[in-house]
Amino acid sequence: MKNDKIRVLIVDDSALMRRIIQNILIQDPDLEVAGVAKDGIEALKKAAELDPDIITLDVEMPVMDGISCIENLLKQGSYGIIMVSSFTKDRANTTIRALELGAFDFVTKSGNIFDMSSPGKQKEIIDKIKLAYRTLKNNQLLNTVKRKEPKESAENIGKLNEMKYIIAMGISTGGPRALSEILPEFPGDLPAAIVIVQHMPPGFTASLAARLNEICKLSVKEAEDGEELRAGHAYIAPGDYHLTFDGEGSKLRIKLLKTPPVGGLRPNVDIMMESLSETGFGSFIGVIMTGMGNDGSKGLIKLKRKKNAFIIAQDESTSIVFGMPRSAIDIGVVDKTVPLQEIPTCIMNFMGVHG
Repeated sequence: MKNDKIRVLIVDDSALMRRIIQNILIQDPDLEVAGVAKDGIEALKKAAELDPDIITLDVEMPVMDGISCIENLLKQGSYGIIMVSSFTKDRANTTIRALELGAFDFVTKSGNIFDMSSPGKQKEIIDKIKLAYRTLKNNQLLNTVKRKEPKESAENIGKLNEMKYIIAMGISTGGPRALSEILPEFPGDLPAAIVIVQHMPPGFTASLAARLNEICKLSVKEAEDGEELRAGHAYIAPGDYHLTFDGEGSKLRIKLLKTPPVGGLRPNVDIMMESLSETGFGSFIGVIMTGMGNDGSKGLIKLKRKKNAFIIAQDESTSIVFGMPRSAIDIGVVDKTVPLQEIPTCIMNFMGVHG
């Protein structure tokens, strides 16, 4: 570690926001503010001069937007990039693209700029910077995800295949990139519905679903309360709602709940997996992927015990953060551990179908 500190470049067009973030970082003895920049062009120049470990980057800036800045930064060097984003739809869309391109994670701004100074927000910023640094040093795959182009046609979408399986995915840090890698590999007439809990705040899951729908043969959408699961569709839990299910046999409907967060998380992977284990549906594949913590492990135990689900974990070499998969592997619930890019083939081989 350079000078035994993590060196951070702060990029934001607001002088006040630069000062607020700077004041947060200087309170931690492990962090050092390497410099500040007010736009994307200056960010590229300062990054080249200062060689920071981590860059906090405003999503929307003058002169050069956040997406162009990220693309240029990742060509220029190896940095852990934390996006700083507001809750507007346009900015949420931009944040999802940034994560897909190689940003490590993002931090949200609230309407009140001074909320950035709250203890919870300070901890979130510092924790994500440190996690990004550790990941960058331990995992050189951080910025090497292949970019997917939009799908050319939708020839198989909407075919009324029987729903023979439900594929339940739990994912967190690194999720948008991982999902953009694997979901396009599934055919539009997949005889399964995919249900996904991605840890993410409200407003961003809709943008994530819309972006994935652009590049997938499957129909990808944010889950809605009361809708029936259909084959060839992927449903992403809305931020701030638990994703649960009710119904009989193969006719399962989505039930969104505002019950308290579990382990500080809503949506929560365990809640989704446990709910599926209580349904009358028979055939499940559980997939636990990159993310911090152990969310999903308890739910997978129930899904395995009650439904004999086939459980897949993403391997350590391709996980941005190996916490969630490691936890599931350690408790012995996982049937197969595979690299990210092999997950779709593993699923389809188990189901006996091919893309």
